[in-house]
Amino acid sequence: MSLPKTWRTALSVRIALVGALTSAVCLVSFHYAAGHDDTAPQAAPSTTSSAHAEETEGAAAKKEAQPFTAAQPGACLSWDVAEDGTVSHFREAPCEGDHRFEVSARQDLGTYPSSEFGDNAAPPDVTRQAQLRSELCHNPTLRYLDGRFDPSGRYSIASILPPAEAWAAGDRTMLCGLQSTNPAGTPEITHGTVSSQDQARVTQPGQCVSVNAANSLGVVDCGEDHQLETTAVVNLLETFPESTPSVEDQDNHLQEVCTKAAEDYLGGPENLEKTTLQIYWGSIPAESWIGGSHSVNCSLISAHGENGFNSLRGSATGEFTINGAPPAPAADAGATEAGAAPGAEQGAPGVPGQEAAAP
Repeated sequence: MSLPKTWRTALSVRIALVGALTSAVCLVSFHYAAGHDDTAPQAAPSTTSSAHAEETEGAAAKKEAQPFTAAQPGACLSWDVAEDGTVSHFREAPCEGDHRFEVSARQDLGTYPSSEFGDNAAPPDVTRQAQLRSELCHNPTLRYLDGRFDPSGRYSIASILPPAEAWAAGDRTMLCGLQSTNPAGTPEITHGTVSSQDQARVTQPGQCVSVNAANSLGVVDCGEDHQLETTAVVNLLETFPESTPSVEDQDNHLQEVCTKAAEDYLGGPENLEKTTLQIYWGSIPAESWIGGSHSVNCSLISAHGENGFNSLRGSATGEFTINGAPPAPAADAGATEAGAAPGAEQGAPGVPGQEAAAP
């Protein structure tokens, strides 16, 4: 079963949506509740605090303040997050095991070329932290990764400051590092060092993905409104191990692979035709490939005109609706091929009634 070439224009919207999500992640990577465990020096990746540092017995005491962590570049960190967002049990963890943060550099804000972070200075606010991350973390992190980093991938560059009492005692340590965050901005549990991982941002087969009004992507229960249903994860490095594939080369490969993935996922080509859904896949730009992203998703969608997704509810493997109604019989819908959006003009799908963001 072949797909019309015009269907690949859907790719531009997926890139735009992933780009929008990446931007959102970078902005919310610094919103975590401060917290610590009473039994050991703790920290929380928090930049929302505006409390002023308390005075200590003297400047000398501040200069000798113990850092909140001894973690060095290459170490991995983890912490617990309660249902209310409170962070506790900040600790070093083996990189091959569960962790939330990989340290790429240590910075001492006390040596910053101004009195901005002097003895009585308050911790930097969210905006200033983002600036510091850009100024002090970006380049050291790229060096740490030997330049192999995809800013549109699953990892983002982040920073961790001391907890409030450590800051008040004079600790000005700032850790730079890498983390993978969920759409809410909470660092997720990951395994392995970033340099050993595929950095592509993908979802797993059977997961449904919602696209909100801000063009942010998030996994939701398939019983809720969503726009995509994942059928496969395809590691393109297995097909293109020697060089960076062009988008055309990826498309030629993925057209067949994603069609078969949809058929296998639904139990055969006849079942795929009955759903009236279309096959959708992404591709990897050269800069992301070089940066370490090599996998893409195959998905099912229902196209809405030139630039929209219809809303789906329920998994395509069972009973589901398209914009609140069961899918029309394939003959009535005029669907002749998977990937040919019934009644849709050539164009890229996006959220119904919403223009897609530019990549």
